Amino acid sequence: MQFINVLRPHRTVPKTSWTAPDQWSLTPLRLLILAFGLTIFGFGEALLIQSTLGNTPWAVLSQGLSRHTPLSLGWSTFFISIVVLLGWIPLKQRPGFGTLANIVIIAFMLQIGTDIFPIQHHTLWIRFAYVFGGIALIGCGSAFYITCGLGPGPRDGLMTGLHRVTGVRVGRVRLVLEIIVFSVGWACGGRVGIGTLCFALFIGNSVAIWLGLVRHLENVIEHRRG
Repeated sequence: MQFINVLRPHRTVPKTSWTAPDQWSLTPLRLLILAFGLTIFGFGEALLIQSTLGNTPWAVLSQGLSRHTPLSLGWSTFFISIVVLLGWIPLKQRPGFGTLANIVIIAFMLQIGTDIFPIQHHTLWIRFAYVFGGIALIGCGSAFYITCGLGPGPRDGLMTGLHRVTGVRVGRVRLVLEIIVFSVGWACGGRVGIGTLCFALFIGNSVAIWLGLVRHLENVIEHRRG
């Protein structure tokens, strides 16, 4: 029962001992946790791509762009993130250190991941292991980098900025953005499949479960300090 409680999805983003008071308040521990989270996130994206069962919507766009330009998958991801960040300007969104780190580290680790993880074409159970392993890693990475409080990623910032300016619900804004990105990426040749559907269905719970695990980790640390 205790184990099940630990895995219960968390409803909010917990405050931790490493949560920053502002987006540019940097400490060695905070930077380490931020880098860890973004690295894990990038590897998770790479696993989904290498499963060949379908990518996340933004990775669909990155892959589509890479197929029509000389850019590698990592550089395509970097370029798209920069373009999205420029979209913050009319929305008067201000990036934090974590925003910039998100652009660089995820793109870099995504490229490394696609280079080191073998592509899976034939063994179906391994391909699904890649998919669900990727979803778990993206949830884990998201939980750690979000709790640092150093600023949202370019895509999340675009979502919240559009929500603030238009008054449209956050969920609806994100849905429209994902549909546009997914459609353009698919039209450009990005891979779509059952992995894309699995990501859409399970990524929310993955992030929530990992936020709960991070909260539990914080409680354990506080207990030992006490």
